[in-house]
Amino acid sequence: MQLVKTSRDTLLRPLQIVSGIVERRHTLPILANILIRKEGDTVSFLSTDIEVQITTHIKVEGGGEAVATTVAARKLLDILRALPESGDVSLTMANKRMTVQSGKSRFALQTLAAEEFPTVTQAEHYSAQLSLPQKTLKHLFNMVHFSMAQQDIRYYLNGLLLVVDGKHVIAVATDGHRLAFCQVETDQEFTRQEVIIPRKTIIELQRLLEDTDELVHIDIATNQVKLKFADIELISKLVEGKFPDYTRVVPKGYKNNFTLGRDQLLRSLQRAAIMTSDKFKGVRCIVTPGSMKVSSTNADQEESVEEIEIDYGGDSVDIGFNVTYLLDVLNNLKCDQVNVALGDANSSALITIPDNADFKYVVMPMRI
Repeated sequence: MQLVKTSRDTLLRPLQIVSGIVERRHTLPILANILIRKEGDTVSFLSTDIEVQITTHIKVEGGGEAVATTVAARKLLDILRALPESGDVSLTMANKRMTVQSGKSRFALQTLAAEEFPTVTQAEHYSAQLSLPQKTLKHLFNMVHFSMAQQDIRYYLNGLLLVVDGKHVIAVATDGHRLAFCQVETDQEFTRQEVIIPRKTIIELQRLLEDTDELVHIDIATNQVKLKFADIELISKLVEGKFPDYTRVVPKGYKNNFTLGRDQLLRSLQRAAIMTSDKFKGVRCIVTPGSMKVSSTNADQEESVEEIEIDYGGDSVDIGFNVTYLLDVLNNLKCDQVNVALGDANSSALITIPDNADFKYVVMPMRI
């Protein structure tokens, strides 16, 4: 029974879309598979890890009877990648095996029954709905994703806070040591709602979203979020828990602030980072009127010191930071200048973009 016959690239794209979340090792072996379902002239591809589910589809010629099966995602993807770019590929089913054929190459793969494949149950009611261009949502995620925690015992930090409030859509991420905030204004009006989207879902969306004006339709339920864009549907469970109040974390009223070139600061910190060790990533910043001195030392008594001229006339501040936290934000920003606001040696620093209130980055100091 023929499932599909089409060009290699037509088949490769949907498989690449859905294979990103497939776990190689899972307690349920069937979750290493993808569900392929043919109905009329549409072939859909679905993958899930129980937390996240991705579906996409392609149109094929010819009807035939409806058929569904599951097959190892990685093997099928690797086979298609290894086949020549030109030429058609056919997938056929017989005796619980799938045959992949292209030219004189032929592969037989084991399948598991489609009925045994666990799919995510969709929420019955979505309390908030919004639409954003793909590039806008991708920008929101890109501006804050690096601040998400990884495997933190405070599970609610292992994700990104998405807030809809008034005309704004806000993304916030923190690991307890730094916090990134970014917002965009829309022409839609929302009642305030907050949800925490898991880290894995955010990483997958960054891979799938493109820099286009094509819309993403987002439906938010109490325990689930659904995103539809292009020919992709992604459903994800949400992280339960109370996200920290980010409005209290962002410092206000700092008098000691200055603006300098992002690239200049980035290069200085990259050089200072060379002298730090894997265990201790601290750099010392001494800010005095007219200059900022960046220094680092390590256990071998080696050191790096350099001075940057700045337009600054405030108090002298001697403060330490984890250099990785500063490099993350500077590498991620695309602007020419950054604004740095400081309190004292024990207060967090605030990094913003000049004349732009839509992005804020707060980083805690460390003892040097």
